[in-house]
Amino acid sequence: MPSASASPNRLLDPATLARIKPLRLRAQRIVEGYVAGLHRSPYQGFSNEFAEHREYAPGDDLRYVDWKVFGKTDKVYLKQFEEETNLIAYLVLDTSESMNYASEGVAMTKLAYAQTAAAALAYLVLHQQDAVGLATFDREVRRVVRPSSSPLQLSTVLGVLEEMAPVEKTATGPIFHDLAERFARRGLVIVLSDLFDDVAPMIAGLKHFRHRRHDVVVMQVLDPAELDFPFQQATLFKGLEAAGELLVEPARLRKAYQAELEAYQIELRTGCRKQGIDYVQLRTDQPLDSALATYLAQRQQRIK
Repeated sequence: MPSASASPNRLLDPATLARIKPLRLRAQRIVEGYVAGLHRSPYQGFSNEFAEHREYAPGDDLRYVDWKVFGKTDKVYLKQFEEETNLIAYLVLDTSESMNYASEGVAMTKLAYAQTAAAALAYLVLHQQDAVGLATFDREVRRVVRPSSSPLQLSTVLGVLEEMAPVEKTATGPIFHDLAERFARRGLVIVLSDLFDDVAPMIAGLKHFRHRRHDVVVMQVLDPAELDFPFQQATLFKGLEAAGELLVEPARLRKAYQAELEAYQIELRTGCRKQGIDYVQLRTDQPLDSALATYLAQRQQRIK
């Protein structure tokens, strides 16, 4: 079981770990695992969660006979149960150049915030004795850490997270299609990205994860300036991902920008909702411990 004190890594924020440690990250739908754990499996076995009855066959264990049904029908049926199996959580981190943005007065770039969130989620998954993997991407998949529940996995994931240096554009649609084919075992896919890309191909890629029967959570990491557009005086905007520079009067641009942002957010959230995908917005000026704890508690309550 990982320990925060055993890992002095800068990405493991003690306040965040303390808030989320009592919570559990569970699969919303039946997942496919390989060890006893918290989560339902599609494979029938004898465990503690009732699934259905089947007729008795010679040699079956009489401990699982449903005697109430026998008393009513004079027929012998066995109780079948759903196996409990491990969750596999796949963390998918956007390391493209746009993630390197932080507005004035904000302590962390979007990438640093997403890295810290990924580290906390990895810690949580391993703490509950489940398996976690990691994939990083920009316009292509950069690193893939295979899922594992080993005590050494946290160090491996943190090492990859720390080495990330954003330099490229992003291409979420093709990336998600690629990763959907790579993630062989069904599990929980958690995407951490600003999602600054065309919505239609992005949703199509996320839909591919669902087609592969993964549970999916999208965590959109945004700087407050990207949401609130607080600029007042003439400002030189430096485009990331080779977008160039533009000198503008913010007052003239604000209304159009906010309308575009609202339309984009509606399209994104609607697309996620239609696919049964959880959407979570993370603002980099808000405490990560509160944001993660709030979402995890709501999710835990919803799927009890």
